[in-house]
Amino acid sequence: MGDHLCFLNGEYLPLSQARVSVLDRGFIFGDGVYDVAPVYGRRLFRFDEHIARLNRSLDKLRIRRPATREQWLERCRKLVAALADSSGAEDQVIYFQVTRGVAPRDHVMPEGLTPTVFMMANPMKPPSAEMRHKGVACITARDFRWERGDIKSTSLLGNVLARQMSADHGALETIMFRDGFLTEASGSNVWIVHEGALLGPPKSEHVLEGIRVELLRELCEDCGIAYNLRPIPEADVQSADEVLISSATKEILPVTLLDSEPVGHGALRGKPGPVYARLYEAYQRAKVTMSI
Repeated sequence: MGDHLCFLNGEYLPLSQARVSVLDRGFIFGDGVYDVAPVYGRRLFRFDEHIARLNRSLDKLRIRRPATREQWLERCRKLVAALADSSGAEDQVIYFQVTRGVAPRDHVMPEGLTPTVFMMANPMKPPSAEMRHKGVACITARDFRWERGDIKSTSLLGNVLARQMSADHGALETIMFRDGFLTEASGSNVWIVHEGALLGPPKSEHVLEGIRVELLRELCEDCGIAYNLRPIPEADVQSADEVLISSATKEILPVTLLDSEPVGHGALRGKPGPVYARLYEAYQRAKVTMSI
């Protein structure tokens, strides 16, 4: 795993030396939130959007915001520089985690705790050129996770189980449906293309507001691609012209096999489609203009 510099409760120290109490509510209850922000060429991509989402999750769990934007940014820059200087990794991912803090074990949320704050940087492991060229395989499943998918909680056991299902089938992701409608994948937002338009599920408590939701809206506007968030029945996913997944580390990827069946129609069946190609190129341009 390496021994890169990390940040824990006001200190910068090697990852191997970082310690938290066994009574931390993040350890006992998963009572905390996290976020992951990409870094390209030592520059943070959509940083303000990631901090805004982290703050939304904190507010929903009534955990005190432990840092200002400027404090988060200063810490990120120090961790990014340290990793780049020690490993040569110019493209990275920053992991933020905030738990409610340390307290005697009790389900009731204590007031006045000092949040536990942890941050680390890791080299980015982007999708391979083959995955972008040929697309990836996904499976589908019922969305059996808790009802508050809008909170980016560290309680990720449902996501872990869903991701393992796809790993067991040699697939990259598990695309999930609740009551017959698309929600998201175990670690990605999911999109379909229908008659040239990019469609995604609407904002709700069942779906995490991925940073790429707004980003793809902006990219679609720039590219002249129709964009809409609406309820998407499972049948529409199975019959889509294209299926795409997006996340901080995947950026945007084409799904060309779904439950072992090729995605799409005609000559493009089982191949990345034209909307994906346009959005991928637009995404690469955005990495230059939307990083700080």
